[in-house]
Amino acid sequence: MSDLTTTQGVVPFLWFDDRCKEAMNFYTSVFPNSKIKMIRRWGEGSPFPADKIMTGSIEINGLTMHMFDAGPNFKFNESVSFFVNCKNQEEVDHYWNSLTADGGEESMCGWLKDKFGVSWQIVPTMISERLNNSDPVRLGQMMQALWKMRKLDIAELERAYNQ
Repeated sequence: MSDLTTTQGVVPFLWFDDRCKEAMNFYTSVFPNSKIKMIRRWGEGSPFPADKIMTGSIEINGLTMHMFDAGPNFKFNESVSFFVNCKNQEEVDHYWNSLTADGGEESMCGWLKDKFGVSWQIVPTMISERLNNSDPVRLGQMMQALWKMRKLDIAELERAYNQ
């Protein structure tokens, strides 16, 4: 279990501060069809303990992500986020509740930070459908409702859209 190769053309690479293994376990527990693909330890002669994870690779619902555990040099911020398409309110609730648990933070308009500081957008697919095929007035009504929400509520968004 030590290969970083993937056929995915672009691969997210996340830097963690001593929590890489915890993050790998967390993300693969939250997302379906997920697994830890690879773990590589620092080894003797490195600036870190030999048994500490250096890199890891996970697959979450088809997306390969590489992870690096190399200290507190860099922090995550909201300028990069992962967009999670949700087919229904049950999925929105699952991802929202799971990713904000144990120290995660709610933000506005479907955005949140998980306990590691990684930003996520938990978004029902109906929003993209409305954005692509909508009357501007109805879309504006829906967006006004969305801007007041933290976790997105599909029923409320539909009500606003259909006013």
